[in-house]
Amino acid sequence: MRKKKRSAVKITILVIVVLVAVALGAFAYYLYDKVNSGLFFKDTKINGYDVSGKTCKEVLLMLKDDYEAPKVTITEKGEKAEELSLEEMGYTIDEMGLLGSIQSCMRDQNIGLIFSLMDGNEFEVDVPFEYDDATFKKAVSSANFAAKRVKSTDAEMKYNGTEYYIEPETYGNEFDDADLQVMVKDTVDQMVALARPQPDTEIALPESFYYLPDVTKDDEEMNTTMNIYNSYCKAKISLLFGEQKEVLDWSTIQNWLTIKDGQGVLDEEAIYNYAYDLAAKYDTLYYQREFTTTAGNTITFESSDYGYQIDKDGEAAQLLTDIQSNTTVEREPVYAVSGYKRNGRDDLCGNYVEVNLTQQHLWFYMGGNLVVESDVVTGLPKDGRETATGVFPLAYKESPSVLSGGQGNGAWNTDVQYWMPFHDGQGLHDAWWRSSFGGNIYQTNGSHGCVNLPQNVAKIIYDNIETNVPIILYK
Repeated sequence: MRKKKRSAVKITILVIVVLVAVALGAFAYYLYDKVNSGLFFKDTKINGYDVSGKTCKEVLLMLKDDYEAPKVTITEKGEKAEELSLEEMGYTIDEMGLLGSIQSCMRDQNIGLIFSLMDGNEFEVDVPFEYDDATFKKAVSSANFAAKRVKSTDAEMKYNGTEYYIEPETYGNEFDDADLQVMVKDTVDQMVALARPQPDTEIALPESFYYLPDVTKDDEEMNTTMNIYNSYCKAKISLLFGEQKEVLDWSTIQNWLTIKDGQGVLDEEAIYNYAYDLAAKYDTLYYQREFTTTAGNTITFESSDYGYQIDKDGEAAQLLTDIQSNTTVEREPVYAVSGYKRNGRDDLCGNYVEVNLTQQHLWFYMGGNLVVESDVVTGLPKDGRETATGVFPLAYKESPSVLSGGQGNGAWNTDVQYWMPFHDGQGLHDAWWRSSFGGNIYQTNGSHGCVNLPQNVAKIIYDNIETNVPIILYK
């Protein structure tokens, strides 16, 4: 009996040992299978994600999808300007680096196999991003914004032909892409550096980024200049030379104006030079002149006692006054000497008395029309009695008048009805004492230098001639 009992115990022990061995083998196989499954055990978390039963590759894709998912929206003036993903901005996950970290987690899981199976694991890994600067700069650019870029413009002083005004500045929406890129990159760098994936982010473009105008409508210097210019720019002086005009306006005046200490200063020397140039262009007094006679011959006078002469100082002073009045002025120049009528340099305009001393003949024209012509008697060509040649203005006319001359016993007085002096005591007048005119009378019985006229001719001339009408005498 005792032997049977011992045999049964041995069998029982053997069975138990076998069962334990089988169990241990099964458990060992179980552990082996788990280690080699390539899966994370139950209740395993990585960065807060439940990765139970997932392979490293599956965990990689799961983390990649979520960490790369956030979008960045850039707004401008409250409106969406551009929306970008991390990948579009050049941020992509380093998959090999992340996979290596996940695989490291699995190795740690397997090392602590029993505890990992019993309690699971919680792992934290860095999610590494790679960055491409060229991709980022191309994507984060104002050129991609919804709103077209418009430049800011400076306030500008403009002239409308009448006055100056300031066109205000405008505020555009251009900015330096570098400023935008720094701001966006700082934000994205912080997003990808965090342990957990981030939600979509909105970035508002600050007003301070925009380029501002350099000059505004309130610019003190520009307003001062405008006010000074408007004090002169309306001046328009039309100087009349008969039908011809010389117009002085802002196009010239502005070149004479400078601004010193906030005040407008006119260049008085330039104004005088302008008057001087006018005189050089239009003065005829004492200048050489050509005259076409009634016969069609051209005579040259080296100098002329008739004509126009601008008073340069007086004209410059009047121009300064006119400019400072800032209004429209139309006038003749300030003359030191003026003739009868002019049109540009033509200071006869068909109004003159023509005397041919050789032919002893006179023609009187007014307005280009022959009023009267007649034979005459001029000065005796000796003893200082010869009639002067030249161009002279009619000094005045008088009716009746007494002519006188000579000295002592040679003194004489003669009454005439029509007296029209033109040069050094010489003049046109009626010669009632003469019965004939013309021919060679002047050579033996000439006057004391005057031009003797028949009574009726003298009257016609006297009634139609005016002061300053030129008397032209030649041989």
